[in-house]
Amino acid sequence: MKNITLLLLLMASIRLIAQPAELDKKVENFLKEHRSEWHDLNVPFIDGQTLHDIIVKNHYTSALEIGTSTGHSTIWLAWAMSKTGGKIITVERNKKRHEQAIKNLTEAGLISYVDARLGDAHEIVKQLPGPFDFVFSDADKDWYQQYFIDVKPKLKKEGCFAAHNVTDGNVPESYVEFVNADLDFTTHIDRKSRSGIQISYKK
Repeated sequence: MKNITLLLLLMASIRLIAQPAELDKKVENFLKEHRSEWHDLNVPFIDGQTLHDIIVKNHYTSALEIGTSTGHSTIWLAWAMSKTGGKIITVERNKKRHEQAIKNLTEAGLISYVDARLGDAHEIVKQLPGPFDFVFSDADKDWYQQYFIDVKPKLKKEGCFAAHNVTDGNVPESYVEFVNADLDFTTHIDRKSRSGIQISYKK
């Protein structure tokens, strides 16, 4: 009986190791096959990788994405969550993009790590209780400051608020200055991105 129990435990451990490896391969293949197709308000490949690495490095498990588009960044974020045991809420107001994102996430094998919501982020973000340890803002740029204000109380200590497009002229300079001046955060801009990602860690 003892030998059987040990064998069952060993088999279960092997399955747990195999499943992440299989998922990683599936996601890698999906991203490789579709790398040139992400044109509909999606982040570039290197930006998605940057966001993924922030989550994995800090072992974040509760994420919010404001602006799904068709899901390129969401795939990177959900892939990271599959490694930390977390989940991401993502919000998109365009029904067609929302539906395409769900299709892409399902095909990539990551839909179980995502709570994809269709609606107005102006209202949804206010209503979400949190807490979050990672937030990615990539929706309407003129509303970035309000998103930051709404999310700040719900962001955990040492959590991260990342904002896209801060150096390509799409985001008001006043927003960048507003976040830089917030003494509750340590902020820098990741310039590997052609669009610029402002990354702020809550103290």
